[in-house]
Amino acid sequence: MLYVDDLTKILFLDIETVRQKKSWDELDHDWQELWDHKTRFQREESVSPEDFYAERAGILAEFGKIVCISVGVFYFKDNQRRFKIKSFYGDDEKVLLQDFAELLNKSFYTAGHKLCAHNGKEFDFPYIARRMVINGVTLPSLLNTYGKKPWEVQHLDTMELWKFGDWKNYTSLKLLTKCLGIPSPKDDIDGSQVGQVYWEENDLKRIVTYCQKDTLTVAQLVLRYMMTPLLTEDQIEEVPVS
Repeated sequence: MLYVDDLTKILFLDIETVRQKKSWDELDHDWQELWDHKTRFQREESVSPEDFYAERAGILAEFGKIVCISVGVFYFKDNQRRFKIKSFYGDDEKVLLQDFAELLNKSFYTAGHKLCAHNGKEFDFPYIARRMVINGVTLPSLLNTYGKKPWEVQHLDTMELWKFGDWKNYTSLKLLTKCLGIPSPKDDIDGSQVGQVYWEENDLKRIVTYCQKDTLTVAQLVLRYMMTPLLTEDQIEEVPVS
């Protein structure tokens, strides 16, 4: 199904996002009004802007922020395939984004390099780019799509690959792992709980662990699409979360 000439040139990633403020009351009047206007057609009549903010603000780049970007790369050691995962995370989003941009600028900047995520074209890649612009971080080449032809944008999307041209079909990572016999990463929390874990429990390490599992799963999906064996535990290296 999928041919990849060099897996080591793909940076696999996943991001976790939360609302910018813990509560609706912390937003000034302008932000409250902008949120109300932005989401008025998305909310049911019975749902207030305040309740909808707590539930959905994290997925909109104008009202949310990134608290973790987990990345993974294939490499070979003693002619054996390996996969290394590390994370950029913290409360200071600008620092997190600067560190991630530095990685892309130093190690993933040629035409042969690619980014890969699940639903990355609709969420992860544009969200990262928008938050970089908001934070004044210069866009690395792999995220700067301006003026590029579609085939020049080096983004792989494991959900898009599964669509086979069906543009209306959304398939979750959890469903795909079940279909394809890949160990599910959803054994602790899911995306809908990240905001609570961050704002109520103050447990960023738990979010990082969850994000790293999703990044590994994206890599496993690509291997399944290539009809090659999945990674085993002894082939996976995680940079410890401090």
